[in-house]
Amino acid sequence: MEHIRVEKTGAVGRLVIDRRERFNSLDVRTARDLRKAGLSLARDPSVRAVVLRGEGRVFCSGADLKYIRAGGDPQDLGYLSPEARETPTGYGPVFRQILEYLHSTISEIRRAPKPFVAAVDGACAAGGLGLAIACDLVVASERATFEYAYFKTGLSGAESSTFFLPKMLGLRRAQDLALLGTRLSAREAKDLGLVSAVYPNELFDAELTALAERLAAGPTSAMAAAKRLMNEAAGVDRLDHHLDRELDELGRVADGPDFAEGIDAFFGKRAPRFHGR
Repeated sequence: MEHIRVEKTGAVGRLVIDRRERFNSLDVRTARDLRKAGLSLARDPSVRAVVLRGEGRVFCSGADLKYIRAGGDPQDLGYLSPEARETPTGYGPVFRQILEYLHSTISEIRRAPKPFVAAVDGACAAGGLGLAIACDLVVASERATFEYAYFKTGLSGAESSTFFLPKMLGLRRAQDLALLGTRLSAREAKDLGLVSAVYPNELFDAELTALAERLAAGPTSAMAAAKRLMNEAAGVDRLDHHLDRELDELGRVADGPDFAEGIDAFFGKRAPRFHGR
């Protein structure tokens, strides 16, 4: 796998997104490899805790907008949706191919009979935010930041963000974070309940390793049972349905003129001029 690394140390598995030149964003191939690697670690009985992180002081910035703007790979476009084999008329089909894999990864994380820890050391935005908060624990370095960011390019939100943010923050704070475009520091994210712990930058790796080893040495079967029960109590059994709704809505919005303007503005390094369509 070109941009996804899987490492194992004892009973701890590590899943690393290593696409630093693209801010650890995901094209179709990387999203597919992330799902394959995540599924492997989730179902490996020798792995009792999993750490998900990005390489190079970035956690993940979500779907790769450069790849999407270029129209994707026609072979990839035909992989999941035969109706998408023809040249797409908008950006929605390319998003759909990436998010099908990424949403499946998120679903596997929530079903996994072991804890997943998101290790955020740097920027975490858009789909990266959704991927992080879908994990059982989120730990951050002091330099980490968290941002909804979808509206910057005229997108609605996906990758579980519109599902977990209202549950974790409450509706008002979730809307504040999204609508106002707030970029949270690690401490602010912890105060709001998005982050489990914040570590000093120089101690981040050591503290993360100690936490992962502690989880891996725990009563994995009991943890898995508690995770299932808490998921049920929190209504996470509705996650797959909501991920489908996120995909449909984002695909529709991505085919509209506001996203076309947003992505042009993003790469033109200028402020977008949205028209509400």
